[in-house]
Amino acid sequence: MRRSLAPTQIAKLRVQAEKRKSAVHSDSDDDEDENTGCGAAKRPASTALVRAPLTPLGQGGCGGGLSVHEALMRKLLSKPFKVPIPNYDGASRGTSGLGVRRSGARLPLHSPDDANALILYEPPPLTEHQRLISDKNTLPVHVVVDPTLSAVLRPHQREGVKFLWDCVTGVRIPGSFGCVMADEMGLGKTLQCIALMWTLLRQGPEARPTVDKVIVVTPSSLVKNWYKEVGKWLGTKLQPTAIDSGSKDQIDRDILSFLKQSGRRIPSPILIISYETFRLHAHALHSGSVGLVICDEGHRLKNSDNQTYLALDKMDAKRRILLSGTPIQNDLLEYFSLIHFVNADLLGTSQQFKKQFENPILKGRDADATAEDAKRGAEKLQELAALVNRCIIRRTASILSQYLPVKVEQVVCCKLTPLQVALYELLVAGKAADTCMQQTKSKSSSGLTGKSLAFITQIKKLCNHPALVYEKAASGEEGYDEALALFPPGFNIKTFNPELSGKMRILDHLLAVVRTSSNDKVVLVSNYTQTLDLFEQLSRLRKYKFVRLDGTMTIKKRSKIVDRFNDPQSDDFIFMLSSKAGGCGLNLIGANRLIMFDPDWNPANDDQAMARVWRDGQKKQCFIYRLLATGTIEEKIMQRQTHKKALSSCVVDEEEDVERHFSFGDLKDIFSLRKDTISDTHDKFNCRRCVNGIQSRPPPEESDCSSDLSQWHHSTSSKPLLDSMLREVYKSGLISFTFFHRSHEAQRGVV
Repeated sequence: MRRSLAPTQIAKLRVQAEKRKSAVHSDSDDDEDENTGCGAAKRPASTALVRAPLTPLGQGGCGGGLSVHEALMRKLLSKPFKVPIPNYDGASRGTSGLGVRRSGARLPLHSPDDANALILYEPPPLTEHQRLISDKNTLPVHVVVDPTLSAVLRPHQREGVKFLWDCVTGVRIPGSFGCVMADEMGLGKTLQCIALMWTLLRQGPEARPTVDKVIVVTPSSLVKNWYKEVGKWLGTKLQPTAIDSGSKDQIDRDILSFLKQSGRRIPSPILIISYETFRLHAHALHSGSVGLVICDEGHRLKNSDNQTYLALDKMDAKRRILLSGTPIQNDLLEYFSLIHFVNADLLGTSQQFKKQFENPILKGRDADATAEDAKRGAEKLQELAALVNRCIIRRTASILSQYLPVKVEQVVCCKLTPLQVALYELLVAGKAADTCMQQTKSKSSSGLTGKSLAFITQIKKLCNHPALVYEKAASGEEGYDEALALFPPGFNIKTFNPELSGKMRILDHLLAVVRTSSNDKVVLVSNYTQTLDLFEQLSRLRKYKFVRLDGTMTIKKRSKIVDRFNDPQSDDFIFMLSSKAGGCGLNLIGANRLIMFDPDWNPANDDQAMARVWRDGQKKQCFIYRLLATGTIEEKIMQRQTHKKALSSCVVDEEEDVERHFSFGDLKDIFSLRKDTISDTHDKFNCRRCVNGIQSRPPPEESDCSSDLSQWHHSTSSKPLLDSMLREVYKSGLISFTFFHRSHEAQRGVV
């Protein structure tokens, strides 16, 4: 409102008008004539005095009329603005608001013409005639990986993302939408999956998202790791939901809230959950559907009869990806279970698979097979490989050679102490061993009893340290009757003595050399928590700072201690790791030396554990030590690991399955102790490159750490070793033999 028209101002003007009233009437007619002029008019006496409106600009003179020229100019300038573009119709857009799809040709989310563009889908080319008659609103568009991700993907990772896309969209196998990515550890399976998930959630050939939600199922120790990796590569572009703790009701609510999300832009489209939580809350997860399920460490699903497999298999998800950092075990049933999970119709039912593939293949591999059976078995084997290889991709760690520093892997044969030798001979010659042998021999099918497996475990623990069998000796269990007398006088299990074990003495010496001559950190791995207890006692004895991860640690604490150990400013020297509890997926690049203190029946467990330090982000040369007690059961286990297996042969994949792989003769050989050898494993090779225990010819040029042990360097002295720390430890006189090799030749600027 103008101030002159305000009520208070109008009242003042009225008062002033009343005062002037008398003056107006007393004026002469001449005065009135003077007041009459151009643009002025006589006001009625009763009208309030108000300001006259301003004369519009451009109206000069009196009379208010427009000249011919002025009228013409106004007519020309009053026309609406017209965009000087041929055939442009501004009115065709109407009054559409923000967020309303505009008509016109579809466009890809990212340009396929960029120099580094990773194109996952390319529309089929159109002829000029097809281009003219086609509807631009229905033409498919390019699918291009987000440039922020494609810029960091390595060549093998770009290939992997394209393979995953082709599988989950049914390109490789029409009608099937699953695959298995079996790349070795450290090749970036997580990053490849994140690139795929982000693309599926935002793009598609139809210019809309291909999937709306994704579930990532992983071991409990890796839930936080996946959450961090998504945040690392996608930032604030989306917010995943990670469920690793909480009450049952709270977890059910979180799952149902995730499944109920809908729309074009779901705020939290990725759910990260552990296998255990998925199994326990399967009823909630089965109430909805998702576009994609990713199972990390998918070799857990090699048994199609366990509850976790069945719970996952019932999930309403057409697209399925299974990740496994270890080779798929050479067992036909495992092949079937894994492939059946991702592509249920590819191999048919288990009965059909047995009839069509398993029976003829096994029959053809039998030692008594006829030539015809052998031929048919080979044909079926090739047919099976052709089927499954369309949905399986596997690359080895040799690809990492150009990105990572050199890794030196060493298998160290350690002499037993006199106490260990005496206890070993007593146990294998005692009643406990005899009982195990008789029970095995009397079984209708070759195998071990639970008692036999327990006895083998005690022998393995003895190789680690005599203190681990002291309690059984003290309690006088069967087979340990005279064992207590062999321990030194005054032996106390609470007082740790590393000198009673050959492997422990070598470990003690190696840790001291590393600590005093470098700033390297060390990861210690064992299958037994009791051995980790001994590591703790040794660390306290030598005043080493350490952290420990085993099955008793909560998921939240695991993530914290890993971050703490990897911090360059941390003064933690040793990371103690239980291979059973945390060998999968952990990133321990803060250390560059890893010691496998005892071997596992399953080579996959050892491979997983040894891959914790030599992986993306590692800047220092890595050294892996695998300690074996010379001539004992540990060398037999190592030989089982390195033995090349045919597809039909059975493998030792879990300790509880050992029984079906050992005959009576095998068991007798495993229990034996060879005191007259420097390496039972080397003796089995009948090595022609070594003369009188000295290597005369080097390994083949193309060999590396992934080759068979027979193609590694063999040494009985410290001189040829590549590791200066181990050369120093050789002075203890407790190392009898060493196998060693490197991952690749050092490249300038890498090491």
